[in-house]
Amino acid sequence: MSSHPTLAFIGGGNMASAILGGLIASGTPAQHLVVVEPFEAQRLVLTEKFGVQTFASAEAASTALTQATMVVWAVKPQSFAEAAAPCAAWVHQAVQVSVMAGIRSDAIARATGSDRVVRAMPNTPALIGQGIAGLFARASVSSPERQQVEALLAPTGALLWVAQESDLDAVTALSGSGPAYIFYFIEAMMTAAERMGLSAEQGKALALATFSGATELARRSDESPAVLRERVTSKGGTTYAALSAMNTAHVDTAFIDAMQAARQRASELGDQFGSAGR
Repeated sequence: MSSHPTLAFIGGGNMASAILGGLIASGTPAQHLVVVEPFEAQRLVLTEKFGVQTFASAEAASTALTQATMVVWAVKPQSFAEAAAPCAAWVHQAVQVSVMAGIRSDAIARATGSDRVVRAMPNTPALIGQGIAGLFARASVSSPERQQVEALLAPTGALLWVAQESDLDAVTALSGSGPAYIFYFIEAMMTAAERMGLSAEQGKALALATFSGATELARRSDESPAVLRERVTSKGGTTYAALSAMNTAHVDTAFIDAMQAARQRASELGDQFGSAGR
């Protein structure tokens, strides 16, 4: 295999680190990976942890960027235009993979000079290899290139392709923001535990085990979540009382409305950052 870099990261934060860690663990040689990261402390972390070559600027990394067949954009959305400008001269030959929220593929294509763009919407459990990412590919991305992107992101968790880029807004609302919803309910269960005489630590242990177990049961079962819920709910019992209280408070409607709000905000961010690269 060539010793030249084949994969370049622009930005070396948490999500880039999760992907790098997965690639290294799955056998990708460190010398095939380079990272452009302006912060020295983070460059040192990446070098020490993964053994990859890092650069402070696109200019310093120009040779490596020219050799890369795939470029992963892992900067904050508001920093994309500034980060892309000095990279454009060196990366136009590569497939562009974005893990940024809000930056649409046409803006990435304009900013990089490459129409071969794949957008990914991962979530934070990717940091432990238990995430799920929604993926959208522009028409110029070939089937082998889609497979390469899958290989890139597979170590972070499950993958789901969508046919329309606008579907990524829904993915953002459900799974991209989703871990925060789970943490929100865990917090509420911990508070309830304390009010009922248990400790916060006991509440956390019970909540985490319950979420984990129920999720795995739903994953393994051929029955729908509705059927599984009904099986736990005896009329007049404790679960019935709890669900009746939630229904009276319209928790389901509020939860659906919350995800609709997240989807709308994702669309607004796409409009806001849509001029990037112009």
